[in-house]
Amino acid sequence: SPPSPGAAGQPPEERGQECSCPEEPRGGRRLRTAFSAEQISTLESSFQRHRYLGAAERRKLAGRMRLSEVQIKTWFQNRRMKLKRQL
Repeated sequence: SPPSPGAAGQPPEERGQECSCPEEPRGGRRLRTAFSAEQISTLESSFQRHRYLGAAERRKLAGRMRLSEVQIKTWFQNRRMKLKRQL
């Protein structure tokens, strides 16, 4: 029979190598995003204007800040929860 491809279907030359991608660690969860002071300032000012972002606004903000739409969406969700806890 032909040799098996190895662990998780990887070719032998890729077996055992660590993923060098910081966005998808081996556990499957992303690393926590460290927002810069400028990004937080932009997000906070946007949050003061609108508690919820529409898809178009989120896309525009993500492109301008060089973050993913998911990161923007998550930041707004977390910020709304922070506001709720404070009130």
